[in-house]
Amino acid sequence: MSNPPRPLNRIAAEILTVWRDSLPSHNVRLFSMPYVEAMLSLHTCKDKYGLEYGDMIVAHALNSLANWRGDNARRIKAELKLHLENYNAMYNR
Repeated sequence: MSNPPRPLNRIAAEILTVWRDSLPSHNVRLFSMPYVEAMLSLHTCKDKYGLEYGDMIVAHALNSLANWRGDNARRIKAELKLHLENYNAMYNR
């Protein structure tokens, strides 16, 4: 059995740390920043931020991070996808 993914707030904090050291394109930051900031308040995809559930925030974040490249980007996006897969498996989506 694999380890569960880190909480979303820790993943979001790492995204901001990685971006501080090597900035992605302006469009990646512009369109994904609201979702990354929202994830700072979430632990799992079941949690809510305002009126939106975490699964939708993560899905929108992944969509806006599609053009983010590099080893860190691949690893972090895979971890976010794992959050969605676990959530969808739990709720039979």
